[in-house]
Amino acid sequence: MQFDADVIIVGAGMVGATLANALADSPLRVLLVDALDLQQRLPVQPGASGYEPRVSAFSAASERILQRLGVWQRLPPERLCGYRHMRVWDAEGTGAIAFDAEALGELRLGHIIENTPVQQALLDALQQTPVRVQGQRRTRVLVKEDAGWRLEFEQGEALRTPLLVAADGAQSRVRDLAGFEMREWDYLHHALVTTVQVEQPHADTAWQRFLPSGPLAFLPLPSRDGRHYCSIVWSLLAEPAEAMMALDDQAFAAALSEAIEQRLGRVLAVDRRYRIPLRQRHAKRYVMPGLALVGDAAHSIHPLAGQGVNLGMLDAACLAEVLMQAQSRGESCAELQVLERYQRQRIGHNLGMMAAMEGFERLFHAEALPLRWLRNAGMNWMDGHGVLKAAIIRRAMGLEGDLPALARGSLTV
Repeated sequence: MQFDADVIIVGAGMVGATLANALADSPLRVLLVDALDLQQRLPVQPGASGYEPRVSAFSAASERILQRLGVWQRLPPERLCGYRHMRVWDAEGTGAIAFDAEALGELRLGHIIENTPVQQALLDALQQTPVRVQGQRRTRVLVKEDAGWRLEFEQGEALRTPLLVAADGAQSRVRDLAGFEMREWDYLHHALVTTVQVEQPHADTAWQRFLPSGPLAFLPLPSRDGRHYCSIVWSLLAEPAEAMMALDDQAFAAALSEAIEQRLGRVLAVDRRYRIPLRQRHAKRYVMPGLALVGDAAHSIHPLAGQGVNLGMLDAACLAEVLMQAQSRGESCAELQVLERYQRQRIGHNLGMMAAMEGFERLFHAEALPLRWLRNAGMNWMDGHGVLKAAIIRRAMGLEGDLPALARGSLTV
């Protein structure tokens, strides 16, 4: 059977494009396909603030991956906002935790970056590699053949490959057509997402307040012309979320200012708001013969700690490492025993992070007085134990733990 590529990656988002870049120097013939027209620059839709609503918190591990792929250097510096501090507190008590990069001996805790510049930089980097890219390909049919998979697209074209990687997001068409079993549940919450202008500088700090209605995060964005901006993510039950969406900008800004206790002064302006239903999903397996899931196609997580993109980047780096090691040993990359090495390395780590976020989410929505006391006492206790606090944040940043080679080592200043 003649194959169109040794590996076809479906989905040219940040995770799929990272995997394609990570495999670019391997002997494998790699093809990246996506429903978007990849011959054009990605559409940019900033609000009145000049920022797009979709941002991600990139950990040190994700930064290292992008640096080593030559992608970080392509990002426009004016779109990057490194943050050195994190302040977390409970609205229903006195519990609070402060994280500081200096206490860890690091320059920063991470970066807040809009998604589109990262995705575009990844796609631009691929132009200097042998990786082929095809846009305007919407998957319609997936067929398992004796030696691999056949993808049929809505446009009528078909492609064959021994190894298919689904990087097509939380609503993955490839995953569903292949028949992967999922565990999923509805949080019954919606995330309100937008960009706001605030009265005072954010001080390179990510702010998060746990309200009875759900967590509210103010994530720092670069200031411009004396104006200060944050991306906000506010988790609310469906009815309060709908009510907040119905407010005019002035009333919504006032509600936000009150909800964050005016830690950054008043909210002065608000971009268009978006409401996103929150569901958690996790595939029972990440692999089957000749097929692997990465990123949100394998797992989607509560945005509580901004770990979703970082888990996906580690998936991509790990799978690339496993495939290249298999190549060097003369093994078939499509063999189940090869792909299961990737699954073993990632599934436990991802499940652990998801379980932690689920536990936090439940604890902070608990109304029982003993649980409220416990979470406040626990936050204050942890804040006073520097070694434990440092270990937790270092692991979340990707500074420790079992990491793929691309994510290990020191960062350049």
